[in-house]
This record gives sequence, structure tokens and C-alpha cells, in this order.
Amino acid sequence: MTRRAAIIGSGFGGLALAIRLQSAGIATTVIEARDKPGGRAYFWERDGHMFDAGPTVITDPACLRELWELTGADMNRDVELIPVEPFYRLSWPDGTTFDYLNDDAVLEEQIHSLEPADVEGYRRFLRYAAGVYTEGYEKLGAVPFLDFKSMLRAAPQLARYQAWRSVYSVVSSFVRNEKLRQALSFHTLLVGGNPMTTSAIYALIHKLERDGGVWFARGGTNRLVAGMVRHFERLGGTLRLGDPVKQIATADGRASAVTTRSGWSERFDAVASNADVVRTYDMLKSPRGSQAAVRLRKKRFSPSLFVIPFSTQGEWPGLPHHTILFGPRYGELLKEIFRGDKLAEDPSLYVHHPTATDPSMAPVGKSTFYALAPVPHLGHASVDWDREGPAYAKRLLSILEDRLLPGLAGRLDTVFHFGPQEFESELNSHLGSAFSLEPMLTQSAWFRVHNRDDVIPNLYFVGAGTHPGAGIPGVVGSAKATAGLMIEDLAT
Repeated sequence: MTRRAAIIGSGFGGLALAIRLQSAGIATTVIEARDKPGGRAYFWERDGHMFDAGPTVITDPACLRELWELTGADMNRDVELIPVEPFYRLSWPDGTTFDYLNDDAVLEEQIHSLEPADVEGYRRFLRYAAGVYTEGYEKLGAVPFLDFKSMLRAAPQLARYQAWRSVYSVVSSFVRNEKLRQALSFHTLLVGGNPMTTSAIYALIHKLERDGGVWFARGGTNRLVAGMVRHFERLGGTLRLGDPVKQIATADGRASAVTTRSGWSERFDAVASNADVVRTYDMLKSPRGSQAAVRLRKKRFSPSLFVIPFSTQGEWPGLPHHTILFGPRYGELLKEIFRGDKLAEDPSLYVHHPTATDPSMAPVGKSTFYALAPVPHLGHASVDWDREGPAYAKRLLSILEDRLLPGLAGRLDTVFHFGPQEFESELNSHLGSAFSLEPMLTQSAWFRVHNRDDVIPNLYFVGAGTHPGAGIPGVVGSAKATAGLMIEDLAT
């Protein structure tokens, strides 16, 4: 008899899990609350522009290709990935710029101009990053940590690479120039982590990028989502859109059925959630649900984001795809983002300029952007976003005009914003957090939400809130870990 599985949420983790289950012959239904698949990888089409809402940095394309290769298919049939160079352009208020790219000669020349002694330090840092990549990503990235013994088995390797130290601390032991320290530690912000507190294991991101490159899907990240959906449905899977799950029913200690807002209800042999971990337990109608939700609410959650999609008249030659604008402060700003109760006047910004790589994202003669600033989540900062949102958008656009896009105000077309309030109301994210649980060592691996619930044996988790964490490679890795458990469990 065919086994049936439900997956709540169609983010990258949910879709990757769905493809793995369907490829294994498990009849899989994905239930998505919003009108389009993708979860946080949503998109808007406005005035001829394609605005991606979520992740725009694609690394480790091999983990994505593997989803097609499970059934002998080719990802190129559904998705075209384009390499991005430089990976990022980093810019500081004093006018210093640094292109992080996959060319050792150019990279080391730039490092030498900042601090000659740091060239050798950077080489040593890359060797360190390669080691933590092997231990933290290749060996543990798709392995579920279901008991503390599994954590103890990994402990010697984690200790060898001083996992208790922060990324910034380890980077600082290799290079002494402060700008280089920022350049080599900011990546944790892309997965919701504070460089000053996130485990040094996350230095593996550098190895991931240097080996696999940084990529963009032609047409936008949304086209990667669309390709995954196409492949899933081609395998026989079912996608249900625009119908939020309201309840996960239980019977005899097991998840038994899923019911949506429309009244649709189906019984399943297993239920997996790609939704927010707190809200998932809120939906679980059993004592386990309320108890787990209470415990999770006591943990530390990553910040939110304030995102401004906008378009301009004309093009911006020479402006790369990804730009990081560092503010005048680093450590103090990070404290305000992660633990503060107000909005920073001097934020750091990430600027996404997809028309640098794919002009089809905008009408001819125009450009598409989004800019984002990490901001405190709703549990820290009691900001009236209806009032403050428009003012903060103006503030960030002014910074962009001063530092990156001269004359921006006179060339602006479409402008809107999406912030913590929308992360909570539209994405059903606890506290409006953009990346779920903050990726600290004490909230990683076994300490994170487990890929399979400890009490409800056929309830599973996938995505940013479970092991290994946020980011496209992270949530796709979580899908591999969770799929292994589900396929084995459903075979018995």
C-alpha cells in the first residue's frame, strides 16, 4: 500500500524534502498558505519588474542538482544557473571597497593593499575553513542529531576546530585588519547569525563559496522554486496553494491528519513541517504541542529584516550583483540588531542588483533592486512599523543615494517595503524572525529542533528551524536528513 506524507510549507526545505519523498515512491502532498510556492522565497511582479523576496545567494549547486539526479533527471531542464562574479563587493564609509571573488591573485592583491601581513593569514584561514567544511558540512550537514550521544560523537571534531569560539574571534586570529575581519565574518548574517556569537563552524561558508561558486537563477530565485515544483509535480506530487494549515490532529500518540483553513482535511502516515517551528507546535493538537511551543518561546531567535524592493529608470554599469555596505560601527551595531530595542540610524545594508546578471528582471532601460537591513525582531523592539516603516525606508534609500546610487531619488520608480510585521503576519514567523532560531552553538545540532520529534514519532521538521539551519544549502541539507528518517520509518 502506498504511504502518504504531508509537508506543511513550500520553502526550499519543504520542496527538497517533497522531491526526495516522491522520488522514493511516497505519495506526497505539499500544503502552502500563500498563493505562490516558495515560502520566504516569494516574489512580486510589479510594473514589468521581477522582485525576489527571499534568498538571492545560491551556493553549493550540487546539493540542488542531486534532487533531480535521484531519478536520473537533469536540473538544467528546469533551471538555468548563472555564475556571479564578484561574489560580493564590500564597501565601507571611508570609500574603501573590496571585491570578494574566486581569483586568488586578485584577492590577495586587495588583501595586500589593506594589510600585507594578512595575505598569509588569509591563506591559513582558508585552510581552517576547509577543515570545518569537511567536519561540519560534509560529515554532519545531512545527519540528524536525534540524541545527545550523536552530539558527543561529533564533539572531538568540533573541539578540534574550536567551535565554541565565534566566527569573528577565529577570523581575528588569522587577520588583523579590521575591514578584513568584517569581510570574512559577515556571512553569518546571511543565515541569521551574529558574527560575534555564532559558532566558528560557520566559517565553512567560505569553503562552500570558493569551491562551488555563487550563482543566480535566470529569471530570479523564484525560477529555481518553479523548477523544483515542476520536477516534483512531474514525479506525481501534489501542491496545494493558498490554504493555510490550521491543525495537525493526533491519534494514539501519532500525527494522523492535517486540516486547513478552507476545511480541507486528509489523513497521512507522516507529517513534516517546513513552517515556523513555534507555530507548528501551536498547530499540533496534543499536550506535546503546547509543551514544546512554551519551551521554544524561551529560546533566542534570529533578527528580522527590513527589505525595500525598488526599481529605477536607467541602468547602473559597473555595479555588481551583490553589494554589502558596512556602516561606521560593526560590533556595537550587531548588539543593537540582535539584542537592541530600537532601529539603528547607521545600519549596514545588503543590496541585491539582479539586472547586473540578468537584464530580463526589468523592462528595457530600467533596473531592479532590493536593499535590506537586519533589524531587531518584534520581541526586542516595540516599533510601530505602520508609522516607522515608510520613514525607515526613506532613511535607507538616502544612505543608498549617498554611498552607492548617486541621483537615486530622481530615478526611482516602483518602491515598497516588507518588514518584521509582514514576516509575522504573512509568513507566520514567530516574533517576525527572518531565520528562526539564532544559530549559536547552544542552539545547533542536537540543541536545535530535531528533524524528527522526540514524542510524536511520525512528526518531522525541515528548514531553517531544524538541523543544520538556514540558507539554501542548510535547508536542502535538512531535507536530506529528514527524508532519510521518513523513508526508513515509512518502510516499516
